[in-house]
Amino acid sequence: MARDPDTIQREIEQARDALAATLDELGTRANPQRFVESGKESVRAKLDEPKIRYSLIAVAVLVGFALLRKLFR
Repeated sequence: MARDPDTIQREIEQARDALAATLDELGTRANPQRFVESGKESVRAKLDEPKIRYSLIAVAVLVGFALLRKLFR
């Protein structure tokens, strides 16, 4: 079953456009800056949780107390 050249050309152009759109989307998804921003947002969200925030504050106070105790002994 033979197809005419215009139909084949149109299909090639459609496939090329679809491939270009896919490559653009992959480029956007694989952008390292996007990963950094996503990681920062994730850390900020975790630190906004009271359980995490107060646990980190308690650890910092204990470490600070231990350092001061070592310095003044």
